[in-house]
Amino acid sequence: MINPLRLLLLTVAITLTACVSQTVRTVDMTAPSQPRTDIPEALLLDVGVALFDPGIPEDPEKREQKVIIPDVREAEANFIPFTLKRMLQSTGQWGAVRVVPRPSNAVDVSVWGEILHSTGERLELKVAVSDATGKVWFNRRYVARASKYAYDTDLVPADIDPFQPIYRMIHDEMVAHREQLTAADIQNIRQVGELRFAEEFAPEAFSDYLVLERKIYQLNRLPAENDPMLERIRSIREREYLFIDTLEEYYAEFRRDMSGPYQNWRKYTFEEAIALQELRAKARANTLAGVGAVVMGLAAQMSDSTMARSAGQVGIIGGGVLLTQGFKYRAEARMHLSALEELGSSLQSEVTPSVIELEDRTITLTGTVDQQSEQWRDILRELYRSESGLETLSPES
Repeated sequence: MINPLRLLLLTVAITLTACVSQTVRTVDMTAPSQPRTDIPEALLLDVGVALFDPGIPEDPEKREQKVIIPDVREAEANFIPFTLKRMLQSTGQWGAVRVVPRPSNAVDVSVWGEILHSTGERLELKVAVSDATGKVWFNRRYVARASKYAYDTDLVPADIDPFQPIYRMIHDEMVAHREQLTAADIQNIRQVGELRFAEEFAPEAFSDYLVLERKIYQLNRLPAENDPMLERIRSIREREYLFIDTLEEYYAEFRRDMSGPYQNWRKYTFEEAIALQELRAKARANTLAGVGAVVMGLAAQMSDSTMARSAGQVGIIGGGVLLTQGFKYRAEARMHLSALEELGSSLQSEVTPSVIELEDRTITLTGTVDQQSEQWRDILRELYRSESGLETLSPES
């Protein structure tokens, strides 16, 4: 028969040995792959990186459980796409790389994603890439963990993101898919993209140039190169680029303003993530040990052995202490989350968007960037119809 005292002590000892092990990680500053340097300009695909879905649960408890501060997540949904854009642009493997409010027919390749997890310690993204024909190149999750040294400005250059590997992996996978395309494939992507943009603005004139089969757009026929309606569409497309490039200045300024406080926030949350893991592990261990000690203590009270009953009383008292400590650790973890929320509110005040300036006038576009983009599209539609003689622009435009 197992001695109740020994069983009690063994249960508590095993439970209390549970801990969080931390792996020492180095800073990964490996450059992205650059397999080709001789790509003709005509074969460089333009890329649009859409703003990410911030991935904010509606349930407040789930937000707290995942350490999500909505204001910060909304800011990250702008920051991460621009960081990816900079990575893609830096390699010379692509044409124009732009951050766009949403996937756009104005580009050859579209990138969009969702933030699944983001602290200074770990970043997890879901990223999808497709070309203008509708063909999905890939749709997968990426995970990277930062080293504590990644936030040491004396060791790591300012242009190296703590999660550099995640952007490099996305870039390299995009290049791998691009490398499988022939010159004819690239020309087809560009032609389809132009006609999809044309159909968006003038469906009555361009709807029969493409056919959609199994979610893939294919050319049915091509308009004449000097088609006047196509020329107007190309003019509208250039104005779309103007708007996107204007937004680009906003995103660049946004990233510059956000970079300092955001890096400090990520450094802080790196430490917080480790602390929360340890606190939760201690809370869990102490709670389990406390319950185990109380249960075993109660069981020992039923023993005929005076020593076992004495040990049982000690177990009940000790278990109560462990339970109290477990609740204390949980409260301390909540205190850390409150500190993060306060920091997030401070950060958000530093990244408030401003009015967008166009080259010839100031356009007041209200709401989110996505809503502003839709308002701009309405202006472009009016411009197209005006230039096509279909109607006259209102004086307000």
